Amino acid sequence: MIFCDNCFRDLELRNVIRNNSKGNVGVCPVCHKKDVTLYDSEKDNYLTPYFEDLLAVFTPEDNLALDYPKDEIRNLVDQIQYHWNVFSSIDKDSQKKIIKAIFSDTFGYSGALFTGRVGIPALFDEKYLKDKSLFGNKTWEEFKTEIKTVNRYHSKLLNSEMFKSFCSFIRKEYRKGDCFYRARISDAKGFAPEEMSAPPAGKSSEGRANAKGVVCLYLANDKQTVLHEVRAGLFDFVTIGKFVLQKDITIVNLRGISEISPFLNEMNFLDYAINKDYLAKIDEDMSKSLRRSDSTLDYVPTQYITDFIKSIEHNGSNEYDGIEYKSTTNSNGFNLAIFDPSLFKCESVEVIEITKLEYDSKPKITN
Repeated sequence: MIFCDNCFRDLELRNVIRNNSKGNVGVCPVCHKKDVTLYDSEKDNYLTPYFEDLLAVFTPEDNLALDYPKDEIRNLVDQIQYHWNVFSSIDKDSQKKIIKAIFSDTFGYSGALFTGRVGIPALFDEKYLKDKSLFGNKTWEEFKTEIKTVNRYHSKLLNSEMFKSFCSFIRKEYRKGDCFYRARISDAKGFAPEEMSAPPAGKSSEGRANAKGVVCLYLANDKQTVLHEVRAGLFDFVTIGKFVLQKDITIVNLRGISEISPFLNEMNFLDYAINKDYLAKIDEDMSKSLRRSDSTLDYVPTQYITDFIKSIEHNGSNEYDGIEYKSTTNSNGFNLAIFDPSLFKCESVEVIEITKLEYDSKPKITN
């Protein structure tokens, strides 16, 4: 069977195909994309090792415990897509054919994995969940409640070693000279460049990545995003500062936290499967904007996560210089929260006037 890198959503598998089948480029008979890198299962077998460990976590339905949740039993392809989102938008029949083609007739696993329904017993093992889940046997909502109302500074719910491991898979580098933007509502005169950085220690207000008084520089990747984030009103003047990075830095890219490939070296398929919902919730809450009626307590869980990332050390110094997260006010943009504002210098400013606002709405869903 011939398929291509584009048949997979998983970036690691796509790169594996591109690196191992260089020169074999053409039209994919499965997804019909042109100029893609092709994998021929009759000639190639380098994908097989990537899936061997994955298939090992499944158990055929007949061998599952009697109390195994019935709604968690699915066919193999549905399980792979549900837990790891490996394939792109190709149809399920093609996905099934690709899995079978990768193993051909030489693979020693039971045929029941391919023909019947399967489950993953480890996902419902209490001891495994306690040891490997980011928050033990608690939900993200239970963690948020404890952080806000019970134990804000010394919670033992977070599995610190597991979270450190996930952070290491979403490291991102920025280079000296990279540019980002910050905005402040001003008058027509605007602010000078030296007035555009983060408020000094003790003066900052609550943010999603910092507690009151803690220094943090919030930036956006472009001017449009920073205008959305500042929430300027009609006829307001806004000063936009262009910030230039003064040295190479490493950040944790929370935008990619729910997109981690389970096929990366040192990644455990099960660890990812039991934590993917937690990771998605962290990503979602990190980019959530508060309404005027909301309490600043709602920022406490993401402040806790940010402070933990800030505390991670490597060879006696901080490993990460900030975090990256998506913008909910501009779907095409993203933001940075930088722990040390001196890493960026505001080199120029411009003042604009808001002359038009556009509103979008959606119906409130009620039970």
